[in-house]
Amino acid sequence: MKRVLSNKWSIMVFVLPTVVFFTYIVIFPIFKTLWYSLLNEIPAKVGDASYFSWLEHYIAMFTPGRRNPFPGAVVNSLLYAALSIFVQLPFSMFIALLLANGAKGESMYRNIFFIPVVISSVVVSLLWGRLYKGLLPQIFESLGWSVPKNGFLGNPQTKIWFSFIPSLWQYVGYHMLLMYGALKSIPEDVIEAATVDGASGAKMAFRIQIPMIKPMLKVCLSFSLIGSFKLFDTPWVLLERSNRDLPALSMYVDMFSNHNYSYASAQAIFIVLECLVFTILLNVVFSDRDERNLRRRKERV
Repeated sequence: MKRVLSNKWSIMVFVLPTVVFFTYIVIFPIFKTLWYSLLNEIPAKVGDASYFSWLEHYIAMFTPGRRNPFPGAVVNSLLYAALSIFVQLPFSMFIALLLANGAKGESMYRNIFFIPVVISSVVVSLLWGRLYKGLLPQIFESLGWSVPKNGFLGNPQTKIWFSFIPSLWQYVGYHMLLMYGALKSIPEDVIEAATVDGASGAKMAFRIQIPMIKPMLKVCLSFSLIGSFKLFDTPWVLLERSNRDLPALSMYVDMFSNHNYSYASAQAIFIVLECLVFTILLNVVFSDRDERNLRRRKERV
């Protein structure tokens, strides 16, 4: 086995099928979409003339105007990312800490919180749509609160916020399970030593447990950011089908309803670049913190 692993040709033979498959289904479509985004339009028929428009579509995406909803869609995706990071992830962490610290019914609650993750997003959207039209207005009326005009999903001021809630709720259990697994992997002797030193409750969580699962927190943050920028299914089902309130929705409408293929390709490339840039920034932030921690440890030694 060691002889095989030390042979570069053997490694290349084993890795090549995966590299070819990944290139064909991921890398090649990205570059082809980039090519389309630089054309004035994709030729729909043999003989249709097309020419390079270069960055014309990218400039048009962020040109202010009433008929250009894409800048507002980008802002909405950033708002959803902020809700994911500052609401969804802390709540998931809170639940994970409770369960990892030996709460009664640990296994049962872990499964209950994870159930929404395995349910289809379309089903989740339909369930929440029923709540918004039936149960929630009754609750508001019983409490003396006013229901937004045209309902929660029909009011332009509230529809995007209420379309975020089902997605936030659905993936709480996903992040909770990732954090729970990381917390459970902390060595028992570390927890026991911290307990002997007087650490418990919030002090144990913020000084021992959370710092020790930073790699998993980085993974959860990456998933939250990428998921926020490419969110599509839940708002598409809850809101009217032609809405363009998020980048992925705008791209879909321009592609399949308006048949602006090159413009939609430019939006798709922007979504890819947005995910890539924020992922790189996240890696830079976490790497800087790791380097600082290493320097402090060396100085103490």
